[in-house]
Order: sequence, then structure tokens, then C-alpha cells
Amino acid sequence: MTPVKVTRGSSPVILGLPHTGTHVPADIRERLNDEGQKLRDTDWHVDRLYDGLLPGATMVRATFHRYVVDANRDPSGQSLYPGQNTTGLVPLTDFDDQPIWRKGEAPSETDIAARLEAFHKPYHAALAAEIERVKAEHGVAILYDCHSIRSVCPFLFEGTLPDFNIGTNSGLTCAPEIEKATQEICAKATGYTHVVNGRFKGGWTTRHYGQPLKGVHAIQMELTQSTHLASEATPFAYDEAKAQRLRVHLKTILIELETVARRLAA
Repeated sequence: MTPVKVTRGSSPVILGLPHTGTHVPADIRERLNDEGQKLRDTDWHVDRLYDGLLPGATMVRATFHRYVVDANRDPSGQSLYPGQNTTGLVPLTDFDDQPIWRKGEAPSETDIAARLEAFHKPYHAALAAEIERVKAEHGVAILYDCHSIRSVCPFLFEGTLPDFNIGTNSGLTCAPEIEKATQEICAKATGYTHVVNGRFKGGWTTRHYGQPLKGVHAIQMELTQSTHLASEATPFAYDEAKAQRLRVHLKTILIELETVARRLAA
């Protein structure tokens, strides 16, 4: 299986999906323990959630699972959130701080280097190429990085996470209009909660590519899985009714970002 799938569009908006993939090569899967093989920390159905919302949007999706290597982590292994609990470039534990590898099977530095080359690097090469293409075509590009997580993860954060978690690394990764437009739509979404640059301020993808002075803007949206799943536990089934309610607001966000992009390029 190829490590990345690209659906090329004509819009200035690019959707990044680093964590929806569930492919784990057989030789790596057999090293995962029973807990690890559940792939519990997948961004379940996020590709389906965004499918068709902005017909011209380019989509860049990693097909491999984050337990193989995390496409939204700094390839150097440096932590995105120093001093806070998090999972690494190749996680040793899940979001509940439970080991995911069989005893003695945790990835070595050699394993990590090989996975960076085979999975992480191709994903980001494809993403960078699409950003360059879109920016050349429109004069501006907006990378909207799509994520989801369980609403309650005590190892990572206290209490219950807001439904919409907007991340721009405290405003550094995009023009103010982009953050403002997204925040205003989320604030008006009846029945949902939101936060800007709360627990999730944008992962490595958002921080690495977001260079607004160069015409490349990046924003991360971390959704709680309670907004679109029947249950935040196995089998993590998609809830069509919940998803349809949510998709209305996500579509509004993407359409508005496209409008903002064209205004920025004018």
C-alpha cells in the first residue's frame, strides 16, 4: 500500500489527514501487543466526515497508522508540548498511557529511521508538493489539518475537551482573518463548544508549514469524537445523524476559508 493518497483539487484549501490511516505492515503489526493492535488512537472516520464538503479541496491522506510512525510529529523527535504528557514520533504507549508493544519489541532507533524514510517522508513530500502547487496557482494556500480525539483522555488533559479545538500555535501559523473566521463559525454552532489554542495548539504539520508571510497558512482542527461517533470506544462506529449535523458547520468553515484565501490573494 502506498503511504499517501492525494486527491488533487482546484481550491486554495488543502485538507491534511495524517491520522486516519489504519495500515500497519504485517512485520510491525506482529510486534504490537493486544492493546496496540486495537489501533484505538486512530482519527476514526475523519476522511469520511470531510468528504465532499468542499469539492475543489485537495486532500492529502496518510494511509499508515500513527503507531507505525506519527506523521504529525517532528521527525527529530522533539516534543511539541514540553512538560506535558504526549505521545512520540513512534509511540510507546497509547493515549491512556498503556504500552502498545510486546515485551522486547519496542522500536529501535534503526526501526524509527526506516519508518521515517518509508512513511513519514513520503507523506510530507506529497503534502509539500501540493502546497507548492496550490500556492503557485492561487498566490496563497491554506492547509487545514483534520484531526479527532476522544473527548476524555486523562493522560493528555483534564476533564472533557471542547468539541472544536482550533490550533494556530497562538496565531503564528496563519493570518488573523483565518483564525477569526473559524472561531466565529464554531462559536455560532448551536450545541457545540470550542476553544482556540487550548490543549491542542497545532501539531508539527501546522507549525512546520504555516508561514503566513510567505503566503502559506495553516490551521488545525481537532474534533472530539463524540461529535460524530456512536461511541468513543470499540468499534468506533460512525454516527450518520451526528455527522450530518457536524458536517454543516465544517462545510461552512471550509467555504469561508476558501473565500478568505481568495481575498488574501487579491
